[in-house]
Amino acid sequence: MDFSVKKGSPETQKSACLIVGVFEKNKLSPAAKAVDAASNGAIGALLKQGDLKGKPGQTLWLHAPAGTQAQRVLLAGCGKEGELSEADYRKVLLGAFMSVKSSAAKDAVCCLTELEVAGRDAAWKARQTAVAAAAAVYTFDQLKSDKERNGRPALKKVQLLAGDNGKEIERGLREGAAIGAGMDLTKDLGNLPGNICTPTYLAEQASALGEQYKEITVDVLDEKEMQKLGMGALLSVSTGSRQPAKLITVEYHGGKKKDKPVVLVGKGLTFDSGGISIKPGAGMDEMKFDMCGGASVLGTMKAVAECKLPLNVVGIVPSSENLPDGAANKPGDIVTSMAGLTIEILNTDAEGRLILCDALTYAKKFDPAVVVDVATLTGACVIALGKHAAGLLGNDEALIQGLLAAGQTSGDRAWQLPLWDEYQEQLKSPFADLANIGGREAGTITAACFLSRFTKEFRWAHLDIAGTAWVSGGDNKGATGRPVPLLMQYLLDQVQG
Repeated sequence: MDFSVKKGSPETQKSACLIVGVFEKNKLSPAAKAVDAASNGAIGALLKQGDLKGKPGQTLWLHAPAGTQAQRVLLAGCGKEGELSEADYRKVLLGAFMSVKSSAAKDAVCCLTELEVAGRDAAWKARQTAVAAAAAVYTFDQLKSDKERNGRPALKKVQLLAGDNGKEIERGLREGAAIGAGMDLTKDLGNLPGNICTPTYLAEQASALGEQYKEITVDVLDEKEMQKLGMGALLSVSTGSRQPAKLITVEYHGGKKKDKPVVLVGKGLTFDSGGISIKPGAGMDEMKFDMCGGASVLGTMKAVAECKLPLNVVGIVPSSENLPDGAANKPGDIVTSMAGLTIEILNTDAEGRLILCDALTYAKKFDPAVVVDVATLTGACVIALGKHAAGLLGNDEALIQGLLAAGQTSGDRAWQLPLWDEYQEQLKSPFADLANIGGREAGTITAACFLSRFTKEFRWAHLDIAGTAWVSGGDNKGATGRPVPLLMQYLLDQVQG
């Protein structure tokens, strides 16, 4: 998708599609007023027919109105005038671009950055526009035999109409386009089946980032190298699989050499059957999405490189499969982590924390400013927060507040859960330093408590994205690209203050 800024009056724009806003009670945005005046009241006449109520997300087409240069004008509902919220603004954008996607328009000029959103500037609106456009036109058809019949969107170019705020809009577009590209990569990796997206494939895609961006270097550890480092927890998960585990490290060098990096650690379980503690068969196909934490870290690294952020960022993705086999982990087995702590495996389906704990210990070598891990870790988080927010826990309140704020700004929200010492009691084991599960109660919290045992030497936060990383069932089934927007906004905030 090509994004750019354009100047001039709405009615003079030569485009396959011009997008303007309409409020409830047939009130027109400034751009819509200009088009209406140029077309001798064509918009007003159409609205009087009552086909558009002006609710956020609603749209209505006006084809080739006289007095304008656009082939089509798309009227986008914007709610009550003066009351447009951040969430509704995103709904307006997504509704508009979904309508454009269903048309044959190859380009569009969008006038929606002129809308007022309380507390948000033109750069924010432009960023949201680019993210919404990319999300609307995203199509995963790589494995379909007839791509044309499956309806690839025609839209390739989006221009935002700007006035004196052109530079702000350009910056927002650049950031939004980068976030959209990162989300696309995250979705592609998540949507691929486990027989294609193996740990080795994930490592190859990381290496491709190193080839594409000169600021990125990639290192991949194999099982022998991990064994030398003592990563007994991570390696125990891959023993039931024919696919070798990988520890993928992606380093982005955008800051000064002495600057401590932000380290992102993403769970890269490319398929999770549950192991010996096997999952129910219904819906098990969706366990290909268990690597969405790792995919989101790679997507974020791509977005960082696209934005050329003046930061040092490190992405670490421990990757494995979790399958049942004669050599697989068994309930009751005890393994030794890289940190030297012994772990009693009471449930082999609590494997994500086993690969993450060794990756978190490995993160210390980078002397991080902060560490954020991202994982589809617990079904308990889905029950607690549903699909709307990621669970957020950690040992540093400033880091947590920064992530919460980034989630609010980006619309990719998180919600803080407690990490009290009392919950650590649930991880006690009579045979090892700790158990890998803490029982039915507070499953999301005890999973974070487990990880916290390996993060005492640095500032750390944990994002449980089990409810937000993908959508289940139906035509909309697939990876969401979250939490790339949250992570990127956090990184942008470190640069922009």
